[in-house]
Amino acid sequence: MNTPLSSQHLQAFIETHRLAAVILSMDAHTATVSDAARALDVSADLIIKSLVFMAEEQPILVINNGLARVDRKKLAVYLGMNRKRVKLARAEQALSVTGYMVGSMPPFGHREDLRTLVDTATAELDTVYGGGGDIDAMMQLSSSELLQVAHAEVADISE
Repeated sequence: MNTPLSSQHLQAFIETHRLAAVILSMDAHTATVSDAARALDVSADLIIKSLVFMAEEQPILVINNGLARVDRKKLAVYLGMNRKRVKLARAEQALSVTGYMVGSMPPFGHREDLRTLVDTATAELDTVYGGGGDIDAMMQLSSSELLQVAHAEVADISE
């Protein structure tokens, strides 16, 4: 297994692509939405989650915000497949595909380009905060930059 990627790798990606996104070093671990919202002193709705799902054998990155949960049935319908064929990736699968540990995963800059779906509610926000590549780092970015950089599809996929 390759060495996991970190906030330094993400920073290099941001610089290479001339993005306005900023990595913020945190004083605490921000592995959950609640932890991140508390550490940043923002509403939980502004925190995005980058989740890897396996659609049959194909990894798909799904981004939603706050405490919302991904609706697997809506996701499966959007992907045109049976719900039983869409599963949340195991932590080691997500690490293998993206290069980032679960709880620190940014929405882009992964080992491989992933088909990315962003929930409608997330796409409507101005500024969001996502994984910064390390468990004590967050990234501040605009949702418009997220959509552009990730070549994301916007879909109604939350419960």
